[in-house]
Amino acid sequence: MRAIANSIDAFFHDYLGLNLPNIHGTDIVEIIIIAIFFYQLLMWFKNTRAWMLFRGLLVVVVFFVVAAILQMNTILWLGEKLLNVALIMVIVVFQPELRKALEDLGRKSIFSFLSSLGFGKGISGRFEDKTISDLVMASFEMGAVKTGALIVIENEVRLDECERTGIILDSVLSRQLLINIFEKNTPLHDGAVIVRGDRVVAATCYLPLSENTALSKDLGTRHRAAIGMSEVCDATIIVVSEETGQVSVAQGGQLKRNLTDEQLLEILRKMQHSVEEENPHGKAFVGRRAKDETKHKA
Repeated sequence: MRAIANSIDAFFHDYLGLNLPNIHGTDIVEIIIIAIFFYQLLMWFKNTRAWMLFRGLLVVVVFFVVAAILQMNTILWLGEKLLNVALIMVIVVFQPELRKALEDLGRKSIFSFLSSLGFGKGISGRFEDKTISDLVMASFEMGAVKTGALIVIENEVRLDECERTGIILDSVLSRQLLINIFEKNTPLHDGAVIVRGDRVVAATCYLPLSENTALSKDLGTRHRAAIGMSEVCDATIIVVSEETGQVSVAQGGQLKRNLTDEQLLEILRKMQHSVEEENPHGKAFVGRRAKDETKHKA
């Protein structure tokens, strides 16, 4: 083995003019440990709201970098004085995510930790056309009888924290399931459901209420919860009003009210980029199916 290593070193030195550093077994183990650490750190950012907070911090860092390039000494002096406070602020802001990460680390054994790396796992795609159709039909059928509903459709940011506040279902999404969940006086009707792909992963979940004082006073708790959830993640939240039966959608802190079935269908289709490219005629098909089945039920 030593002879092979010497031959490789001689090849790089004689033909490429490179001197390879001496690599020992502990160096390889150290590289693997660091790679796993950074992989877990990136997955932690990706699967929690920490990624959105981290992007906000990056904006601040870029601002101070630009200030340094332009030699804005006053801003740099303020940034230096606020550095210690900023470190404490980061810990306070990320406290829920850090606590959850440490709790998960304490629960896992070495085998479950290695299996959680996700090597070889397929990437789950967007929901299917049938799921879109069932979401649209269920929303407007519940609206027709003024059954309140709150449906959170997960996008890139995983909603594990919100999921843990409810009851785990992990069921295939269907129109009948959604209507049954939000039926009045049933055990699961209070709160929101979390939709991930083609499955309803949890019900009776609690959502953060929006603190935006500019919101209309006629908005109830359900709509404020939808807006609040859309402010802290990239999810799409469907709201069915219990008072008026109107269907609304919250995205990015904005609420689109009194939607038609075609408008809701269009919003859900925009979350399905890969399916749109593979099946450009699927939108019209799903739209006809949703309206036809809704009329048939009526």
